[in-house]
Amino acid sequence: MNEQLRAGAKQAVGIDLGTTFSVVACLDDLGRPRTLINAEGDKLTPSTIFFESGHVVVGKEAVKAIATDAASVAECSKRELGQRFFHQTLGGRQYPPEALEAFILNKLRLDARKQIGDFEHCVITVPAYFDETRRKATQDAGFMAGFEVLDIINEPTAAAVAFGFQHGFLRPDGTSDLPRKILVYDLGGGTFDVTVMEIRGNQFNALATDGDVMLGGRDWDQRLVDFVAEEFIRKFGVDPREEPNASGRLWRECEDAKRTLSARTKATLACDYRGNAVRLEITRQRFQEMTQDLLDRTAFTTRQAIQAAGLEWKDIDRVLLIGGSSRMPAVVEMLRKLSGREPDCSVSPDEAVAHGAALHAGIILARNRGETPKFKIRNVNSHSLGVVATEAQTNRPRNAIVIPRNTPLPVNARRVFRTQKPGQRSIRVQIVEGESMSPDDCSQLGKCTVRDLPPNLPAQTPIEVQFRYEENGRLTVKVEVSGAGKQLEHELMRENSLTPEQLRSWRSYISGLPAST
Repeated sequence: MNEQLRAGAKQAVGIDLGTTFSVVACLDDLGRPRTLINAEGDKLTPSTIFFESGHVVVGKEAVKAIATDAASVAECSKRELGQRFFHQTLGGRQYPPEALEAFILNKLRLDARKQIGDFEHCVITVPAYFDETRRKATQDAGFMAGFEVLDIINEPTAAAVAFGFQHGFLRPDGTSDLPRKILVYDLGGGTFDVTVMEIRGNQFNALATDGDVMLGGRDWDQRLVDFVAEEFIRKFGVDPREEPNASGRLWRECEDAKRTLSARTKATLACDYRGNAVRLEITRQRFQEMTQDLLDRTAFTTRQAIQAAGLEWKDIDRVLLIGGSSRMPAVVEMLRKLSGREPDCSVSPDEAVAHGAALHAGIILARNRGETPKFKIRNVNSHSLGVVATEAQTNRPRNAIVIPRNTPLPVNARRVFRTQKPGQRSIRVQIVEGESMSPDDCSQLGKCTVRDLPPNLPAQTPIEVQFRYEENGRLTVKVEVSGAGKQLEHELMRENSLTPEQLRSWRSYISGLPAST
């Protein structure tokens, strides 16, 4: 891919691959980011897939199908990245979540190509709190959709880049009056992130990040769905959530009501099922009360991120809101009280992430042409990375952390372990991600094995484990056994990852491109 770039790749796009909506942006002739519209003429493409008689429909028409063919519609597949299969069978077939994401990306690619011509390269954004497995799955989805993925960048970081560009912080000479510390609060449809960043001239440095990959606007919708369903049960003794199509219609009704409550103080909810119907009025105040615990979770995470950055609220210059769900008045009011300042809504919550990704893509292309980049990004890792080791005192497995969370990236880190018994012929290195000392409470990333060690290796022989953690959150592991002449270096083998052959097969199927690249 680098040879292609050096040969003169002309353009690349930035993609905000969202749980509920996705956006594509590119740079214009003056280097400014602009959003590309889809085939339906919209800036936002619903991240929804409908399988109909052998055809795959993505976007607005797939959303419409929820009311009549819910069993054939996939929503929120981003939340299941890292799992072997999507929870729902579609068209009689099980799909890996990254394949579903690839269908979405393929539509974005084809729609963008109609406006800017042929291109291959892209930068895809992910929640800052995504772990390594989900990042790898996102990169695989890009490949299956026919892209050459230049990089994976965190959504809050991308938004901060777009903010810096829009407000003129990126001076041509790379200077800045004062460093600015920005808290990016990103509440999307399916995930929540908060990142503390410092903009110092043309340097964008993440100081700390935190989040919840299972918290987003979808959970606010769920509260309204449950509110209506419980009333329906009280009146008629049946639950509309039991039938997929009725549940799908109710979801759409509740999503619309949530948006209405951001503009008005009350909304009406209607539901019909098995010949029965209810019509309920809900006020903004009531909605805020029934979702207060969700908002409190984001407030707690926000405070944790500031503390992890070693800062206080007085040190924060801007509180930047992005993500469609940040439009809810309760979010703005909570952050106003928490920070003591007015939240900044100056960038489009829907487009800022894609714009930042497009700017980053442009920088990568320029750098590969030998040009000096206009800005630099430095992220931190969102989860600690460690090795499962046996604790000498208790003889129990423990997570021995090699790279603590919120370490600036890229980073090389190493830690020395020891063999357990004399004559040990192999060593298994199990990699985990998480903060708990118990490996069972961490994410199991994968494992690698060093075999055929010398037969008379003494106990307590040193084993050096080295991690190379890249800026895009990808991990390479090197294991070296002292005095044995044995060294192993490779990317992790993950239980739920697709093989290279499977990836090429999916790429040919989804994007229509040749399987070999």
